[in-house]
Amino acid sequence: MPKFDPAKFKKVSVSLPFGIGSAEWEADPTERRAAWSLYVELVTRIAVQPLEVDQGLLREALTSLYNLFGVTRQVLKEAGPDVGASHDSVGGIAIAVLNNGLRPFLAKWHPLLQTWEAQRPPHLSPKEHEQNWSEEPKLREELEKLRSDLKQYANALAEIVGVER
Repeated sequence: MPKFDPAKFKKVSVSLPFGIGSAEWEADPTERRAAWSLYVELVTRIAVQPLEVDQGLLREALTSLYNLFGVTRQVLKEAGPDVGASHDSVGGIAIAVLNNGLRPFLAKWHPLLQTWEAQRPPHLSPKEHEQNWSEEPKLREELEKLRSDLKQYANALAEIVGVER
């Protein structure tokens, strides 16, 4: 006996970050599969997991966020045009999150951190050098705000997929 799929053609209504607003539509199986792939990528990265002050490297966090571009592109290309590019589609939402949320954050912080990293003396570890950066607390603060917004996005994907949170 086949399993009942409660999210198949389920009408969903989601609230989205980065000024995207909200969307409502019936998610079809193609959108649902794409949403699942994107959800898994988000919830297993620093994108939605907290980065405590004494943990991790900011460079690794930025790299993980940057890698979401390639992953998202691949998921959307593999899913094809059925995931859509409109506001009320998984594809459109994913593209808006990249362009309205991740891109501005990374465009600001990547070059600033890169400039600081280039000044690291050989006797300091990358972690120690990051902690000496005057902008480190601000980057962590903005990373936490971004994480909160990406968590809202992950929650929207969970709603589309039918994942209980």
